[in-house]
Amino acid sequence: MDSSKSPSPSFSDTGKDADIIHSEDVYPRPSRNPARNLKDAALEILGDGATPIQVSPEEDRKVLRKIDLWLMPVIVVVYFLQQLDKSSLSYASVFDLVQDAHLVGQQYSWLGSIVYVAQLIWQPVSSYLLVRLPVAKYLFVNVFMWGVVVSCTAAGRNFSSLLATRFLLGIFEATVAPCFITITQMWWRRREQTLRLSIWFAANGATGIVGSLIAWGIGHIHGRLFPYQTIFLFIGLLTLVLSPLVWFILPDSPTTARFLNHQEKVIAVERLRANNMGTETKVWKWDHVWDLLRDAKTYCWFAMLFLCALPSGGISSFGPLIIKGFGFNQFDTLLFNIPFAALQVLLTVSSAWIATKLKLKWPVLFCLCLPPIAGASALLALGREPELRNKLLGCYYVLSFFSSIQPMLYTWSSQNTAGHTKKLCTTGK
Repeated sequence: MDSSKSPSPSFSDTGKDADIIHSEDVYPRPSRNPARNLKDAALEILGDGATPIQVSPEEDRKVLRKIDLWLMPVIVVVYFLQQLDKSSLSYASVFDLVQDAHLVGQQYSWLGSIVYVAQLIWQPVSSYLLVRLPVAKYLFVNVFMWGVVVSCTAAGRNFSSLLATRFLLGIFEATVAPCFITITQMWWRRREQTLRLSIWFAANGATGIVGSLIAWGIGHIHGRLFPYQTIFLFIGLLTLVLSPLVWFILPDSPTTARFLNHQEKVIAVERLRANNMGTETKVWKWDHVWDLLRDAKTYCWFAMLFLCALPSGGISSFGPLIIKGFGFNQFDTLLFNIPFAALQVLLTVSSAWIATKLKLKWPVLFCLCLPPIAGASALLALGREPELRNKLLGCYYVLSFFSSIQPMLYTWSSQNTAGHTKKLCTTGK
C-alpha cells in the first residue's frame, strides 16, 4: 500500500466507533528506506485491504482480557517503582537525612526539586527517542539505570553527591509518563483508556502504603549505615531486581506481542481503528511539532498540568515531614502516611470510573479541585498547638483529592491529540 495516499486520521464529534484506515501504526524498527518507515505496519497484520474485519464481542473481550492480564501488572509495577524511588527522599528525611548529610538552608528543598528540573530538561529529548526507539526496550534501559542511580544514592554523604544522583534520577524517570501514555494509546480504545491510565497512576498511592511500611521496618535496623542510606540501597536494589520484567514481558507494539497469536494480533490492531489516532510510527514529524505549538489547547494542557504538578511535587518530597511537623514521632509519621496513600488509590480509580460512566471529565475535575483547596486553606489557618494535631492530620488527608486530577488531565489531553509525534510531544510537556 502506498502510504503517501493514505488518508490522515480525523476526529469524530459523535464519539462512536468508526472504520478508518490507519495512517500511522506500529513498526518494529526504523528502516533506511524512508518509504518503508512511512508504511503502515499494522496493515501487514490486517492485510492489504482497508475493509474492516468483523470482530465478535466474545473475541473482543477475550483479547482485551489477555492484554490487561499481560500488560497492566508490568505497567503498575514499573510506575510503582518510579514513584517509590522518587519518594525515597521523603522517607529518608524522616530518619534525620538533613542532619546526617549535613544539609543546610534550602538544600533539602533542592534535592526534591532537582528531579523535576531534570525531567523538564530531558522530556523533549525523551519524546524524540520514544519515536525513534522500541518503546519497551527504551523503557527497560531507563528503569534499570534509575535503579542503579538510587542504589548509588546510598553512598551520598553530602549535598553535592546527593544532588548529582537526584538529577540523574530525574533524567531516567523523565520517560515513564510519556512512555506509559503511549503504550495505553497503543493497546486500548479511547473509551478504555481513562480507567487503565488511572489504575497505573494509582500506583502512586500504593507506593505511599508500601514505602511507608518499608521505611518503618528499615528504621528499626541499627547497623553501620545511616537509616537513609539503607532506605536508598534497599529501594534501588528492588528496582534492579524487578527491571527485567519490562524486557521479557512488555512488547514494543501489538504487532510484536509474543503472548498473542496471529489472529489475536489482527483483533488487537482492529480494535484500535475507532481511535482515529493511529498507534505508532518510527518517523519524527516536524510538522506535528509546529502544529502543536500553534494549537491553543497545548498551552491549556501545559498550564493545567503545571498547576497540578506544583502541589504534587511538594507533597511527594515533604509529605512525611508535614505530618512529623504536627507533633508525631518518626514511626507514627510513617504509619499516619498510609491512610493518605490509601485515599489516593481509592479516589484515583473511583473518579476515573465516574468519568467513564458520565463520558465527561470536566465535572469530575471541577469536583476534585474543591477539597484540596479547602484542606490547604484549613492547614494555613489553623495553629500548630499539640491539641490540634488530629484536626491538622484530617485536613492533610483531604489534600489527597489532588492526586486524582493529574491522570484525568493526561487522558483528556492524549485522547484529543492525533499523530504519534504530536501525542508524544503533548504528553512530554
